[in-house]
Amino acid sequence: MSMRFTARARKGMVALAVAAGLAVGVAGCGGGGGDDKKPDHSASTSRTGGSGPSTQEGQSEQPLAELKGSAGLLLQIASAQRDSGGFVTVNGTLKNDGAQTVVIPSALSGNETEIIKNGRSLGGATLVDPQGKKRYYVLRDTEGRPLTTTGFSTLKAGDTLAVFMQFPAPPANTSEVEFQLPTFTSATIKISG
Repeated sequence: MSMRFTARARKGMVALAVAAGLAVGVAGCGGGGGDDKKPDHSASTSRTGGSGPSTQEGQSEQPLAELKGSAGLLLQIASAQRDSGGFVTVNGTLKNDGAQTVVIPSALSGNETEIIKNGRSLGGATLVDPQGKKRYYVLRDTEGRPLTTTGFSTLKAGDTLAVFMQFPAPPANTSEVEFQLPTFTSATIKISG
């Protein structure tokens, strides 16, 4: 066989392998069942009529804590759930309680270079375990992106944004931690699960 024929055959095999891989990936991602439920609410900002807390599915109406921030921002923490994988996921709602559009402070991202280079986030949040005398920072993925809500810059008056932050879990016997976020008041929250 000629060198040219071998090179063409090799390229054809690579193309076939890539096409087969894409076909398997698309088939694995397909809905199939048709019984998938669409979420009732989107994770994007939404206009709400009252100043009451917006709840997420399966969570109580009364927030665990309300933290006041600068320029009329309000963070309502709805849950702090311990996951089986050794994480604590904090869910809540960021609301603009003021009368004007607010630019989200960059301080919420924290001051770590790795997190800041990935854009606006809640990467500056921490959990403090006063009993174990430890501070837990927002987790990051393998590329340094914080495991938290990202990509927001402004919030219009009255709008809300569903947010989450994921932390390493404190020891199982720790059920209460102090939640801190730059420019916001701090609060003690109870971990469930």
